[in-house]
Amino acid sequence: MIADDNDYDPRDPHAMTRRQLLRHSAWFGAAVGLSVIGGEVISQIAGAPPAVAARPDLRFAQISDSHLGFDGPANTDVTATFSEAIGQINALGYTPDFVIHTGDLTHLATPEQFDQVKQMLMDTNTPHVFTVPGEHDSIDDAGQKYRAAFGAGTRGDGWYSFDIAGVHIIGLVNTLNMKLLGHLGQDQLDFVQKDVAGLSSDTPIIVFSHVPLFAMYPEWGWGTDDATQALSYLRRFSSVTCLNGHVHQLFTKTEGNITFHSGTTTAYPLPKPGDGPAPKPVTLPAGKLHDALGIREVTFMRGSKQLALKEAPLR
Repeated sequence: MIADDNDYDPRDPHAMTRRQLLRHSAWFGAAVGLSVIGGEVISQIAGAPPAVAARPDLRFAQISDSHLGFDGPANTDVTATFSEAIGQINALGYTPDFVIHTGDLTHLATPEQFDQVKQMLMDTNTPHVFTVPGEHDSIDDAGQKYRAAFGAGTRGDGWYSFDIAGVHIIGLVNTLNMKLLGHLGQDQLDFVQKDVAGLSSDTPIIVFSHVPLFAMYPEWGWGTDDATQALSYLRRFSSVTCLNGHVHQLFTKTEGNITFHSGTTTAYPLPKPGDGPAPKPVTLPAGKLHDALGIREVTFMRGSKQLALKEAPLR
């Protein structure tokens, strides 16, 4: 159940009020609990009682590009591999504070595909699931069906932010007005500027979007045309991490205080930048597909300036 504002416990620095949750949450399934508690590092030595570390941490998982509804030789059962990715998150040995899906939840943006993704995400062992749309989630309606399924509590065309365990997290939408490159637009740029204006410069920032916020390979649309403006509002922060999907492969780039991490997919691989005329699904030899798919674990320790990432291919 959602706790009332009057039930908010000020002794819990990681708790969110009902109003905060409704304002910041992209989507919470009916089966998902809504009390947020930042994870703490718990270690145990054989024969000794459990000990709680002095500093809490934040642990979450990233999945991306599930493309439910895709039908092709690159992956003949994307529903199965998406289910395997969820099962792998559920087998991590701890409960992530939340899970993010960085877009292209569906392949053709049908109501049935959105409902299928939503039902499957409800089985994820986490208090919260946060999403942003990919271009495949807004093929014919500027994202209206996506927002009907996953946009509760968001602003504008589906962007939002929230705070947990001392970290400020921003979900951006850069796939609704694409020509070649991703695009944020002035309303969203204004949102980012105002959203971080009151934050201390030592606040860790995590931004997630579908299309990369750096120029990974503009010839294929792997970049966002107005990302420089958005990132200018984040340059004063000591730790900024940007997570994205879209490119279906792992890639990391650092520019000053900002580190960009592209995530892999649960559906099918795409070619390396420039390897071919266009980014079309790659069909791998038998038995090799799972090596190209996977999930990502992200851990933040209070007092650290860097997030720890662990990439895990589908088993």
